[in-house]
Amino acid sequence: MRQRRHGGTARRFLHGTLAGLLGCMLLWGAGFAWFVHDALKAPGRPPMADGIVALTGGQGRIEASLRLLADGRARQLLISGVAPHATIASVAGALQPDLAAGLPPGIWQQVTLGRHATSTIGNADETAQWARANGLHSLIVVTAGYHIRRAIMEIHRTLPDVALTPYAVRPPALRSPLRGSSLRLMATEYDKWLMAGLGLARNMATRGQT
Repeated sequence: MRQRRHGGTARRFLHGTLAGLLGCMLLWGAGFAWFVHDALKAPGRPPMADGIVALTGGQGRIEASLRLLADGRARQLLISGVAPHATIASVAGALQPDLAAGLPPGIWQQVTLGRHATSTIGNADETAQWARANGLHSLIVVTAGYHIRRAIMEIHRTLPDVALTPYAVRPPALRSPLRGSSLRLMATEYDKWLMAGLGLARNMATRGQT
């Protein structure tokens, strides 16, 4: 009898565990579907802001932020996470010729290069230092669609009193979103966003693990 009771308890435990795992997988899948849909949305015209911050790490981000600056959406721009030895001249030289030629004279005087950030958390800290130093109360945040949610979350943690407007660009990786490499990228970014929401990413960074 005792063996039967133990066997029944083990089966119930196994069934409960499998049901829990299946439920977690379904929740993850539903959240991921929403995340992909959100990442692919085209950005709207942002409201006027005190500043713009472009987070480097993918194509189209610097170009989009410069277009917003040239359009007068803000009076200054931080390009966060450039290489330590980058200069305004090297950043300008990497632009497409048609964009570079169409920028208004003197626009680079409104641009600051942030050379210290090497992660999203680093971007957030660098943005906070720049915004406080310049007395900014509203920012347009420019990054890829799959990165924008996590970027806004981390920057809000460092600048809780600053209004943040997301401006998501669609990089080449999202032009074919159903490609295996694109789905793997977005799944990775989705997991990072979940970890950031739980506060795990910043805790790991504080301990020197990321």
